[in-house]
Amino acid sequence: MRLKNILLGSNQKVWLAALSVSGSVVLVGGVVAFTPLVAVAASVPSIDLGTAGAYSVLAGSTITNTGNSTLQGDLGLSPGTAVTGFPPGLVSGATNVGNANAEQAQVDTTTAYTQAVDASPSTTQPADLIGLTLSPGVYSVPAGISNLTGTLTLNGQGNPDAVFIFQMPSTLITSSASDIVLENDANACNIFWQVTSSATLGTGSSFQGTIIALTSITADTGATITGRLLARNGAVTLDSNTIANPVCSATTTTTPPTKTTTPPTKTTTPPTTTTTTPPTKTTTPPTATPTGATVVPASHTGEPWSGWPWWLGVGIMGSAGLLLLRPRLARAHQIR
Repeated sequence: MRLKNILLGSNQKVWLAALSVSGSVVLVGGVVAFTPLVAVAASVPSIDLGTAGAYSVLAGSTITNTGNSTLQGDLGLSPGTAVTGFPPGLVSGATNVGNANAEQAQVDTTTAYTQAVDASPSTTQPADLIGLTLSPGVYSVPAGISNLTGTLTLNGQGNPDAVFIFQMPSTLITSSASDIVLENDANACNIFWQVTSSATLGTGSSFQGTIIALTSITADTGATITGRLLARNGAVTLDSNTIANPVCSATTTTTPPTKTTTPPTKTTTPPTTTTTTPPTKTTTPPTATPTGATVVPASHTGEPWSGWPWWLGVGIMGSAGLLLLRPRLARAHQIR
């Protein structure tokens, strides 16, 4: 902010030249006090580690361990092949030495290193980052006897994907018992230290982020790292260290539910047409009787009397019989 013509008393004025700083200013008893710098930088994209992201330790020439170091992720070496100290060191992930996997991890490390170098815009910080609270951004830190003699705070500002990139144009050196504190969702997964030469982490120090060094990396006794130690060309030297790969937040893709609209099936059933079949009307034409022909009843069977009632036939025959017998009966009577 720019400070001009600050009034200290009713009749006193202190004229200050234009001053630009980051932080806050408090006027107490006529004394201007500054809080520690809080650098604010533009949002920057993350560094793509590729297959190197699975490694706790990756080196170019040799890997040497003393004591009970623990690697949560993979161990890799390429093009070198000399690995010593495992065991007693423990590797929870895979071990790739002088093979295609280690070679590819080194290729991906080189790509990540270049991305970190090219990240911009950068803000220059003091050689010793002690006491600073930094927001996400790109920072250039010059060489010093120690780049961290105490505590550095990284403020994620509520964004777990916020990125911090530190460009070290020479070395990275931290003092014994120094530490890096993360607050407001800052995540070690998104903290990167690009080192132009070599890095050394002090005894018992607590470090956050991935170191990508052009040459070598040394972790002194008891130093703990939440991140990765990736050395492109040189060696990685460990001494009873714990290296935990940070958990990166996965990008959540929300897929809206598929809305399938099935139109109602409209089944039109045509009305059933009932065909009424009229009853068959059989017309038997009357039988024509020739003129002069004798009409025989339908029940006539060919006998003269078959169409007559039986009792009528018996009567007729009886009468006829009496008529025939009458003359004989008369003669018989006369003879007597």
